[in-house]
Amino acid sequence: MTGETIIVINPNSTVAVTEDIDRALDPLRFADGPEIVSLTLAEGPPGIETQRHVESVVMPLCRLIEGHDNRASAFVIACFSDPGLHLARETTAKPVFGIAESGLLSALARGDRVGIIAILEASVRRHRRYIRALGLESRLAGELALDLGVLELAEESVTFQRLTEVGARLRDDLGAEVLVLGCAGMARYRARLEAALGVPVIDPTQAAVAMAIAAVRLGAGADRQRAAE
Repeated sequence: MTGETIIVINPNSTVAVTEDIDRALDPLRFADGPEIVSLTLAEGPPGIETQRHVESVVMPLCRLIEGHDNRASAFVIACFSDPGLHLARETTAKPVFGIAESGLLSALARGDRVGIIAILEASVRRHRRYIRALGLESRLAGELALDLGVLELAEESVTFQRLTEVGARLRDDLGAEVLVLGCAGMARYRARLEAALGVPVIDPTQAAVAMAIAAVRLGAGADRQRAAE
């Protein structure tokens, strides 16, 4: 390890979701890379499924970032609504990555038309507002919901069947060339879904952590170069 630490925060209070997120980050852990630590926001709801949930976690999330600021080299907010992202960036001088923003930007490098798989229909409306704010509407093929809540995503057979059905509709009916998983709780299904559908599937937390690693390592490299000079 390099002494650098990337802290990934699950803003809901479900530890099992944090554990799934953390396991999905194993391919990004390597001997001379940053340590990746996944935390659960104890004050959060069991799942972030409404705008009220999104707003309710902003201040506790920023307090958690403040509490770990001395330890962290970068932060990742592991919720597809990117709750508190801008306030978090004012809270710390460290880089802060939201998984929705990072996942969508990664998807744009893999295909011209992006499809998003949401958990609930209400999530689609919330995500659409954010996509408009990011200026990415023209690249969105569409977004469809599984009609499953965050806690229901743990039911593997049902969830994977719905992911496959919804992903196929985005690919075949709406012309999506790359898919983004619209919830951090879907992380365990990424590789299987990509194999089943034959199109790139982006897990947004992996995308955000990959960006954080690049930012941390390139920043550390620049610091070393300045010190050598």
